[in-house]
Amino acid sequence: MSGTHCLAEGRRTAIRPYTRADAEEFTTRARESRDMHSPWLFPPDDIRAYAAYAGRLIEDPTKAGFLVCERGGGESGDGEGGAGGRIAGFININNIVGGAFRCGALGYGAFAHAAGRGLMSEGLGLVLRYAFGPLGLHRLEANIQPANVGSLALVERAGFRLEGFSPDFLFIDGAWRDHERWAITAEMLSQDGV
Repeated sequence: MSGTHCLAEGRRTAIRPYTRADAEEFTTRARESRDMHSPWLFPPDDIRAYAAYAGRLIEDPTKAGFLVCERGGGESGDGEGGAGGRIAGFININNIVGGAFRCGALGYGAFAHAAGRGLMSEGLGLVLRYAFGPLGLHRLEANIQPANVGSLALVERAGFRLEGFSPDFLFIDGAWRDHERWAITAEMLSQDGV
């Protein structure tokens, strides 16, 4: 969606908030990415489900949702400024707690056309700096199924540390799934990182 407010820009990507107007592109990308996402995540792939999903991210103060977009306004991702290019993926911070904790839990996914191109690595770096800057958070956690090698590689590249293992942690795709617990703090984030 061209002209949407950009929160941060990198060399090839920018992050911006979800809007209700993103429904068509987001759900199209989610349908195109079903095989890649299964069995790890199931982003909304129809307009009604997207409206509820985006509404929670837009309205709930314990959540912050970011779309990772290719820079530029066209299909080519020509590198021009702004977040007007194709949606490459999404990164959400859920369960945000303030006070002495100042922590949130990450959820994220790339779309198939953007997978393996480094766009989510750059986008995650932008979200981390935004979370530890303007959002005032100190710690972010990511809970990842051990066989999800792509997701594990993403957080490792970003500098997260492995903190533990949680059996039967989340109910996904009809069963309780084990997860590895990864985290990063503001102090761990390299100024010239991802």
